[in-house]
Parts: sequence; structure tokens; C-alpha cells
Amino acid sequence: MNSDIGGEIAGSAVSFLLLKLEAFASREWNLQENIKMAVQNLGRELRSIEALLRDAASKKEHDHQFTVWIQNVRDQAYAIEDVLDLFRLDQESVWRRLKMRHSINNLIQDIDWSLQNIQRTKERYRSMASYSTNAGNNTYLHVRMAPLFIGNVDTVGIEEPTNKLVSWALEPKQRLEVMFVVGMAGLGKTTLVHSVYERVKQNFDCHVWTTASKSKTKLDILWTLLVEELGCTITQGADVVALTHKLRKFLNNKRYVIVLDDLWVKDVWESIRLALPNGKDSRIIITTRRGDIANSCRDDDSIDIHKLQPLSPQRAEQLFYKKAFSRNGRCPSGLEEVSKSILQKCDGLPLGIIEIGRLLSIKAPTKNEWKILHDSLESELRSSGELSNIMKVLSASYNDLPYHLKYCFLYMSIFPESNPVKRRRLIRLWIAEGFVIEKRGKTLEEVGEEYLNELIDRNLIKANEMDFDGRPTSVGVHSLMLKMILSVSHEENFCTVRTGAVRKLTENTRRLSIQKEDFDVSQDLPCVRTFFSFCIGKVRIGSNFKLLKVLDIQGTPLEEFPSVITDLLLLRYLSLRNTNIRRIPRSLGDLHHLETLDLKQTLVTKVPKEVLQLEKLRHLLVYRYNMESVLPFDIVQGFKAPKRMGALKNLQKLSFVKASGQHRMSRQHSMIQGLESLTQLRKLGIVELAKEDGTSLCHAIVKMRNLHSLNVTSLNIEVSLELDAMTNPPPLLQRLYLKGPLERFPKWVSSLHDLVRIRLKWSSLAEDPIAALQNLPYLVELQLLDAYTGTQLDFRSGKFQKLKILDLQQLEQLKSIIMEEGTLPCLQKLIISHCSKLVQVPTGIDKLIHLQMLLLHDMPEPFVIRLRKNGGRLRRLVHHIPCIHSYNQGQLEDLS
Repeated sequence: MNSDIGGEIAGSAVSFLLLKLEAFASREWNLQENIKMAVQNLGRELRSIEALLRDAASKKEHDHQFTVWIQNVRDQAYAIEDVLDLFRLDQESVWRRLKMRHSINNLIQDIDWSLQNIQRTKERYRSMASYSTNAGNNTYLHVRMAPLFIGNVDTVGIEEPTNKLVSWALEPKQRLEVMFVVGMAGLGKTTLVHSVYERVKQNFDCHVWTTASKSKTKLDILWTLLVEELGCTITQGADVVALTHKLRKFLNNKRYVIVLDDLWVKDVWESIRLALPNGKDSRIIITTRRGDIANSCRDDDSIDIHKLQPLSPQRAEQLFYKKAFSRNGRCPSGLEEVSKSILQKCDGLPLGIIEIGRLLSIKAPTKNEWKILHDSLESELRSSGELSNIMKVLSASYNDLPYHLKYCFLYMSIFPESNPVKRRRLIRLWIAEGFVIEKRGKTLEEVGEEYLNELIDRNLIKANEMDFDGRPTSVGVHSLMLKMILSVSHEENFCTVRTGAVRKLTENTRRLSIQKEDFDVSQDLPCVRTFFSFCIGKVRIGSNFKLLKVLDIQGTPLEEFPSVITDLLLLRYLSLRNTNIRRIPRSLGDLHHLETLDLKQTLVTKVPKEVLQLEKLRHLLVYRYNMESVLPFDIVQGFKAPKRMGALKNLQKLSFVKASGQHRMSRQHSMIQGLESLTQLRKLGIVELAKEDGTSLCHAIVKMRNLHSLNVTSLNIEVSLELDAMTNPPPLLQRLYLKGPLERFPKWVSSLHDLVRIRLKWSSLAEDPIAALQNLPYLVELQLLDAYTGTQLDFRSGKFQKLKILDLQQLEQLKSIIMEEGTLPCLQKLIISHCSKLVQVPTGIDKLIHLQMLLLHDMPEPFVIRLRKNGGRLRRLVHHIPCIHSYNQGQLEDLS
């Protein structure tokens, strides 16, 4: 294991534990004096060790003794976490409290003694560290700097971005312009920019290339630019201000191009920026894997960002064959299949393709030899492996993370490569693990969202699918990055992943991810905090997971709720999603720490009143989509909730509650009134709402000032939604879903300033809803499904300035759509489905210059005929739309 990474993990463990100790001491104010003193001693020892870790990290002191030392630190940090959780567990079991306080005190004293031993190695370690080397970092620099000094560097796949950047650099603009070239480690940013630099530098009065690595200060870089690159004479001891003036004076009235390669710190760029005069047609190119820095620096239109993408499969194959088969660049017969499998692991990353191709070029070109490497990629990536260069480059991004993000990123090692992780699920898991640190004025979920965005901007986590509002719906990591964090996770005992036959697990296993068919835990695993199952076989867990906080066994063939779960008194996150359980026991109310209960896509239709004892519950998800339902109206099946739901005051998300009742004083009506106390709700889903309960629901929703998403369905397709009583709707509402007849359009909807999505289904409105929605400033998506009984929809000029998606379905009386010039300027996707009387193409569709996709479903034949490629009378109106698909009873006709 790279000791640099090990030190980073040990540092993260210690920093996290210091926060936990402080929270523990403040929460358990009635601790016995001896335990309180012991906890305080632990904190002092940990702070001293934390300082030593930071000192060692800053000096890059790496040796075998350091590796052993940080392993000891990590183990003791884990041991302290165990003690804190044991204490919390004992508070849940009243009869054991007095018995355990003595043993917990002994455990703390044992750990304190171990920490003192660790401290005593401090001076000895420091004396040995002075002889250590920094070979790992040198290797990193060697891999990164190779494109600058080696001739005939491979430019396969970067010809297009090279030409684009060359054009940008040479185009006359009469001002200084800056381009950030951003991408994950190993994408070839330096190679690309060096190619551009070599082609354009002769067109400038002066040209400079400098590297802004993490080890360089602002002063270092300014000195390098002036003395080493530009040949200026500088007075010894000149400070940043003097150097800034000197550089500015030197560059004044010159046309210059400067490359700042491998930027890690925003402050460095800000300082250099002050030294750069606004030279006519001058250019700055900055490479960085830190997209967050690039985004924060983009404060005017003279600064742009080029996001470098992985190679396409064709280009990746070309580069791989060029490296692996250097004689002719062609793959021999018999190696095609294993080559494709290796290329899948590389996932378009040039560094991986080149390094693996190079290694294979010196091995025998046999299927067996190549398969051995394919199956051992993870071990070869380690510090002693033949592909360790890849690890060193990738791990630099990990090492640069602040401690609170390191664990969040390592958490991705739990999930199989082929299993994209839903954004909301990941954030809820981070919260349950305690990785998300509270910030005043923000919910934990909002802070977790910030963490995820930063990891995406840093090009460590990638967005797999994007929602309509630009947020990722699911995320993952690059295949080689996953191999790296799997190696780190295993070595540092962060998570144990089982993909094959289960060997005996160590008793200090902390997180367990099962990715095989069947799993049965019989051995004692007292330290397990987290248990995941991604298999479709049977999973059996015993009663030996006493400290378990996260249990996620969604998709397993469960028929009954496992009774052992209610003994897991520290459980914070429970997901039985996509199982066949039908009921949950009343004893679930004993899990007082539970924050997330995910029973989506189960057969549970009722929760017991004991759930109201779960005062820390933040997410209650109990619903399923009944795909066998005759009417799409009934597709969402909710659950019957107990009255007094207001007891769950920490709820952030509640979906989907049945609101149906037999009379006004029914239990369900009391439940609706109880919703008034859920003032922290961000997302609420209600089904089976009777007309007479609408006013009570409105009164409850008015008090939910933090609500972001509201989904309401009427009792049945014949019963109206009565929602006019919402005189002061939640001001932060962004998503609104109304399903059921509306006698009139609710006036309050027009006041929802932040609304980005509205879906109206089976509303059967006689009045055109467009007029009530057209001035919403941030509306991005509008769906009308059987929502309007009129014959014409009018989109006025200058309205719907942000709308990107317009979905019109089952508007049976609709005959014409008028889109005036200047309306819908950002529309990208238009769906028209089952509008049987609409035979005319929307008037003004030819003015929608940003429209990318037109989807038609079961539309009248005259409508489709007019748009066909050969002879369509109105084809000219849609020729600018790249994708036009028409579906007729499931059969696709491509009109693009």
C-alpha cells in the first residue's frame, strides 16, 4: 500500500473521531467522572497524533516505519469508534448499563495506553524519517511530465480538441483570454495542451510553459516565470508584490501565451492573474483536474472551460493496439475478446490504455497470458505492481481531498462496477455513516449534495444519468479509479468486498459488501458497521451485528421481515427495497436511531403506530408502482399511516401516504391534520385524497415552509382535487405533481417563483392552463396529460423563457398549437402523444432553434405524413430538429 494514501486515511480517521468525541462528550453530559476524564485524555492524545500526521504529510515523509505507525493509528482510531458505539448500545439496554460502564472504562484505558505507546514512537519516527525518500512522488512527476520531453507522443483521439484549442488561441479577440482544460487524472490534459502550445507559440511575442504542482507556492511560480522562463534579473529576497509588478511590467505591450500546467490551488492562479496585463490577443491555458477551481474562476466571458472527455471506443482501441502491437497496430486472431474486456476496464482513459498496452507489448501474445493480467489488474495497480504508475497518478486526486470527502469517495468501493448509485441513496448513506458534517442553516442532505457536487467537479465521481434540472440521478466512478479505491479500501480495512467464494472474514471487518449469489454469516463479526447485499440469492444475517448502522439488502428474495433486524439497536439506515415483505413488526419502533426506512417496491401497505417512536426518522419511503394496474391513474400504491404523524418532526421525505377516510372524523383525516407539524419536510407524496380533505391538506402544507416537492393524487379518477385553500404556498416549492380532476386551476400555482417542474394529469381543465404558467421564471418542464379539454393551446411571445421540456399527452380535443415568435426560446424536447384531433403541425415550431428532439406517439396519420423526409409538405418546418421519432403502436419510424 502507498504509505501516502495510508497516512491520508489514518488522518481522516483521526479527524472524524475527534469530531465524534466532542459530540459524544457534549451529548452524554451525565457520564461518570472517570469515563469523562478518560474520553478527554483520548482527545488530547488524538490531537497530538493528528498534528504529527499533518506534519509528516506536509514533508512527504515515507518509509516502512511510517507505514506501520499509521496502521497502528488507524487501528486505534477504529477501536475508539467501537467503544463509543458500545457505550451507545448499552444506553439502549437499560439493564446492562451499570454492568458495562466499568468494562467500557477499562477499554478506554487500554486504548489510551496504546495511544501513549504510539506517541512514544514520535521522536524515533522523526529521526528515521529524515532518511526517507520521495520516490513515489518522483514517479508521479515522471508519468505526468513525459509528454513534454518524449518525442512522438501519442495524440490518438485528441486531434479534434487540439484543432479547436488552436483556433481559439489564434483567433483575434483584442483581449486576454483564459482557457481551463479540465478532466480526470490520466485523460491526457498535458499531452493535449502541449500539442496546442507547440503549434501556436511562434505566433506570440513571448511564450512560457510552467508547472504549478501542489508543492509550488505563489512565490515559486512567479520566480520560475520571471527568472527561469523569461530570463529576468530579480533582486534576491523579492516578495510576491515585487515579482507581480516585475512580471506585469515585462509583459506589458506584449502578445503572450502562458501555460500553467497541473493547477491544484485557486490562490496560485489568482496571484498570477494579478500579474498579467490585458495584452492584445494574449492567451493563458491552464490544465487542472480540479473542475471546482475552474468553475469558481469563471467570473467573466474572457474565461472559458474545455472539458476533456475519455476516448471513444474506436479511438481507445486504436491507441491500445498501437501500444500493445507496436509492429503493425493490429490485434492477432484469438486476442480480440480479451482485448475488448481490458479496454472496457480502461474506459477510454489514455493513461490506462497506454500503460497496460505497454506492459502487454512485452508479454507473450497468448490468450492465457493476457487473461492473467486482466484478472490481476487490481493487484498490479498496487505500489509494488507493474501498473503502479497508474495508481500514483490517480491517487494524487484522492490525496488532495479534505478528510471529510475521503470517506465519501472511498464509499464508492462498496458498489459493483455495473451498479450505478442513485444520488439520493448515496447521500442518505453518507449521512447514516456520519460522514456529513452539519452546517448552520443547511440540512444534512443539502450538505451531502455539496459533497457530491465537489467530488464530481474534482473528476473523481462521474454523473451517469442527468435529471432535467442538470443534477445527476445516478453516479459512478471510472473503472480504473474503482480498482484503485478497492485496493485502498481493502488494505485500510474500510470495506471488505466479496465477489466469489466467501473465505473466513476477519473479526475486525467494518463494512461488508456481498456481490455473489448466496451469503450466510455464522461467525462472530462484532465490528461490522455496514452490510450490503447486491446478489439475487439468499442472504442470512445472524444476531452478531450488534453495532450495525447501515443495512441495505434491497433486491434479495425476502418474503418476511427478518426478525433479527429489530435487535440492531444502532441501526440508522434500513433498505428492504424491491423485496416481497408484506408487513413490518411493531418492534421496529425500538430502533430509535433509524433515519431512513426504505420499503419502496415492497408489498407493505401499512406501518404500525410504533413507527412514531422513531424520532430521528428523516426518510420514510413506503410505496410501489403497480405495473399490473388496469388504469395508469392507480399505478402508485401508497401506505396507510397512523394518525399523529406529526410526531416525526425530523422527516425530510414522506412518500406515499394514503389519505382516504370514511368520514371527516376518521383516523385518516386526523393523520392529515397531523401533517401540520412536519415543518421540516422537503418532499411529500399523498395518494387517495378525498375532495372533502383537500382543505385540511392545504392548511397543513401551508406550514411546510421548506417543502421542495409536492405530489398529490385524488381518491380516484372521478373525484376532484380541492386545493384552492392554499393561500400562502411553500415559497421554495420546485416540483409539483397533481393527478386528478381540477374544477379550476389553483391560483396559487402562478405564484411559485422557484417552480422548475409541473405535471398535471387527468385534470380535465376547461380553461387553458398555459396562461397561468407562462410567467414562471424558472419552469424547465411542463407536462399536460389529459389535463385540458379545449381545442387550442397558445404560447405567447416572450413567455416560458427557461422551459426545456414540453410534454403534451391525451389532449383529445386539441386541434391546434400556436407558438408565437419569441416563445419557448430554450425548448429542447417536445413530446406530443395521443392527440387524436391534432392534424396540424404546431405553428411556429420552425422558430424553436434549440429544439433537439421531437417525439410523436400514436398521432394521426395526416400529422405524420406532413413531416416525412420524402415529400412531407411541412418538412421544411422541422428540418432543423436533429432527432424526430414517430411511434405507432410501438413501431418506430425515424423521421430525423
